[in-house]
Amino acid sequence: MNKTILLIGFYLLINACSESPPTLPELPENAVILAFGDSLTYGSGASDGDAYPRVLSELIGREVINEGLPGETSQSGAQRLPALLDEYRPDLLILIHGGNDMLRKIPAQETIDHLNSMIAEAQQRNIGVIMVGVPKPALFLLDSAEFYRTVAEQHAIPADLNTLPELLGSTEFKSDPVHLNPAGYKKLAEKIRDLLIKTGALAPA
Repeated sequence: MNKTILLIGFYLLINACSESPPTLPELPENAVILAFGDSLTYGSGASDGDAYPRVLSELIGREVINEGLPGETSQSGAQRLPALLDEYRPDLLILIHGGNDMLRKIPAQETIDHLNSMIAEAQQRNIGVIMVGVPKPALFLLDSAEFYRTVAEQHAIPADLNTLPELLGSTEFKSDPVHLNPAGYKKLAEKIRDLLIKTGALAPA
């Protein structure tokens, strides 16, 4: 009996580890990618050349536009995004938002509503979306806020829920408690590139 339970648990664990993210259309070589968010997108804690959108652009050979606005809440982001989507007409939206909501103790449902709104605006324009989860404030064992998983599953979009908690949980990769340093932004860009490959948006190198 115990052996059977262990085998079932092992099988479920293997399946969970091998689960693939939702797929995305392959990005053409002239693709435009919109990196949208707050200070983590802007690159606070590093110089302009070290912000993750610049590094990602160099890694994948596509234009990545940095539309990060330090201090922005998801409510303001939801208001700002539609005009940018119409202006740039990107092939892909990379969404990293909601950290300032948690710092200001804005109710999670409000953040969820605004993230849903941003994703819907992109999907209505046939723009692919990937999302990166931001860790909820904690002293130890950082994890992305649970609502990122909920939102990603609802919209069937790829999401990286592990990278920012890992990077912000290490002094090696952060410039202060809530921002990365150049090495951290480089790692973030590499992880986003890897996610794009896993989803089919980029061909393996």
